[in-house]
Amino acid sequence: MKPHSAPSYSQGAQDKPLLTMTIGQAFDHTAARYCDSDALVVCHQQQRYTWGQLAQAVDLCARGLLALGLQAGDRLGVWAPNCVEWFLCQFASAKIGVVLVNINPAYRASELEYVLKQSACQWLVCAGAFKTSNYHAMLQELIAPLADSSAGQLVSEHFPELRGVISLDAQPPAGFLPWSQLSTLGAGVTVDQLYNRQAGVRPDQPVNIQYTSGTTGFPKGATLSHHNILNNGYMVGESLGLTANDRLVIPVPLYHCFGMVMGNLGCVTHGTTMIYPSEAFDPGLTLQAVAQERATALYGVPTMFIAMLDHPKRAEFDLSSLRTGIMAGATCPIEVMRRVISEMHMGEVQIAYGMTETSPVSMQTGPADDLELRVTTVGRTQPQLENKLIDTDGNVVGRGEIGELCTRGYSVMLGYWNNPQATRESIDSEGWMHTGDLAQMDEQGYVRIVGRNKDMIIRGGENIYPRELEEFFFTHPAVADVQIVGIPDARYGEEIVAWIKFHPGHTANELELQTWCKSRIAHFKTPRYFKFVDVFPMTVTGKIQKFKMREISIQELGTP
Repeated sequence: MKPHSAPSYSQGAQDKPLLTMTIGQAFDHTAARYCDSDALVVCHQQQRYTWGQLAQAVDLCARGLLALGLQAGDRLGVWAPNCVEWFLCQFASAKIGVVLVNINPAYRASELEYVLKQSACQWLVCAGAFKTSNYHAMLQELIAPLADSSAGQLVSEHFPELRGVISLDAQPPAGFLPWSQLSTLGAGVTVDQLYNRQAGVRPDQPVNIQYTSGTTGFPKGATLSHHNILNNGYMVGESLGLTANDRLVIPVPLYHCFGMVMGNLGCVTHGTTMIYPSEAFDPGLTLQAVAQERATALYGVPTMFIAMLDHPKRAEFDLSSLRTGIMAGATCPIEVMRRVISEMHMGEVQIAYGMTETSPVSMQTGPADDLELRVTTVGRTQPQLENKLIDTDGNVVGRGEIGELCTRGYSVMLGYWNNPQATRESIDSEGWMHTGDLAQMDEQGYVRIVGRNKDMIIRGGENIYPRELEEFFFTHPAVADVQIVGIPDARYGEEIVAWIKFHPGHTANELELQTWCKSRIAHFKTPRYFKFVDVFPMTVTGKIQKFKMREISIQELGTP
């Protein structure tokens, strides 16, 4: 750290106390308070619930899970796209002390096998099919005894903990328990039995396992407590100023923190109506849900907002009811943010930053922040949390210097499920979660993410931060989206590849873009290679997979 410079350390506000209840208690409190108000609207299933109706459905589901013999601490996997049943499983399992295991709807058999075994799930809830995945067929192939077993009586040497699979299909194949039978089973469990189980659940107990999409090796199961995610959802909602009069459209996946924590729990802690526009993101259906339901808030990752802004029928939808929302999950391009504010009426839209391991949000812009701060930073440290930036030796760097972002406080996960070594490698002895992200902190505590440790490009001894180059390319009138990666180069160590997606009706060639760059940025930052695409490789949550882009670029360009 330079002499006389302030350290890059920030503590969030302490005046907003943390909630000291379980997720079940918070849900019951809101359901009682707003009993007759809209709670959940699921457009693609044509289902609507008031808080009172939703409470009844959650309790019946919880009683059904008790009837299956699920004990406190057992794991319940959910492998399905966004739907009513996903919500019911989230809150029913929390009420009875069962740990929900979120399974990516895009997983194939080998990935599902890994998660089921690593988490030792006792029961699995699955959709029948989603997009190109036939879930029933994959499970029948993976679990040979399933077809011949009675519901709840599964015996599998390969999955010794697994007792059965519940299907959301009305008429699933043999061996699957139909979802509708869960209600029938639940009717045989008394309300008092549910209340007695719920009374034994504590806020610090694990409630959720989310598998992080690792770029190398197997995914790790971030284990989160009631205290972790209930409070994070609450603090996100507080920053947005959510109330029982707000209506939030949630097109992001529920299996990820963005949907189930910032979405569901952010709404449950404020009595806000939740709206699921479709089972997976569709720009037209999302715009339609905003217009039809007079939504006041909307969530999304940048690629989602780009798709909505460029939708050919966007002008036909009345979006004037919108006031706020969150853009997160990936780098938020400046030009996209400006268009969201001006063209989608989201004048109070905020940026949020975080990771699954921190429940997820640790930084957020505020409602009073001016446009410049909202488009150039990820905000300041959230209430009741700490952030610092460190160098490779672990020393705190000065304000304005680049360092690795670390977070400490209530939001830091309990650890990686059944993986103490990975936990020790991520959370140090002082409780700091090391994010792997490089950032700068200004004098007011606002943080700018400059990239991932592993994404930084070193070309001829010059450090190049992809985020800076991506923001630069967004100022080109033809560019709708851009991602920058580095690939090995014999002469310079690394060379720059720009993956470009154009706005509809626009185009440019490699020479035009290089010529445009050379008069505007340093020569060593001008990409040597360009790849023009319609889509980027990404996870189901909309996170760009730069490691895949790097692999594809190396393969196509023939570099070592």
